[in-house]
Amino acid sequence: MQDESDSLVLDLSGLKCPLPVLRTRKALRRLPAGRTLVVTCTDPLAAIDIPNLVREEGARLDGTERDGDRVRFRISPSVKPPHS
Repeated sequence: MQDESDSLVLDLSGLKCPLPVLRTRKALRRLPAGRTLVVTCTDPLAAIDIPNLVREEGARLDGTERDGDRVRFRISPSVKPPHS
């Protein structure tokens, strides 16, 4: 993945569904323009849930990496206002 200096890093390791999605949604909706969100999860369902959340929010999934039991997602927010 790219340099994370312009990113908000969210380590959700150890949290189980639905917490990774809920916390990712909250962070994504508060993310300032021009920044990216890097989320690390260990919950196996995150590999399905986070991409679905990104699509629902109109954001963009810029990358996904696996490292053992960890999955890391790099997400860019939508330029549109967030859903209510």
